Amino acid sequence: MDKNKKWIDYIIELQSLAQAGLTYGKDVYDQERYERIRQLSAMMMADISNKPVEQVEGLFCNEVGYQTPKIDTRAAIFKEDKILLVQEKNGTWSLPGGWCDVNVSVMENTIKEVKEEAGLDVVVKNVIAIQDREKHNQPIYAYKVCKILCFVK
Repeated sequence: MDKNKKWIDYIIELQSLAQAGLTYGKDVYDQERYERIRQLSAMMMADISNKPVEQVEGLFCNEVGYQTPKIDTRAAIFKEDKILLVQEKNGTWSLPGGWCDVNVSVMENTIKEVKEEAGLDVVVKNVIAIQDREKHNQPIYAYKVCKILCFVK
């Protein structure tokens, strides 16, 4: 395992524990300790990523409640042994899709994203895979992402 990846995992876990402690801890002194752990995790992530600590805090320490992975949905659209890819803003290519919106099901979100990114009206047939983003994509994010891949027609 890459040494930086190991440290990033430790930092992410510390931030997650601090966030849970801030959510569920009742003692004022424990709250101070959890806040300090969160600050330290942001400082460590800033150091390892060469980003300003304020930027890291904004991306990494801005949520409340029990920390869970973010959900991303992607559509697999096949035609004559070819698969549809769309070009991302950064120039890379991917399956059409994106973050799942609040109050929108995975199926509805997949349909919406395909329409926005490829201009197609589709029907979701079924989920074909759920994957841990960091096992298949770079760079590693400071939060976890589950990608839900759907077969559409």
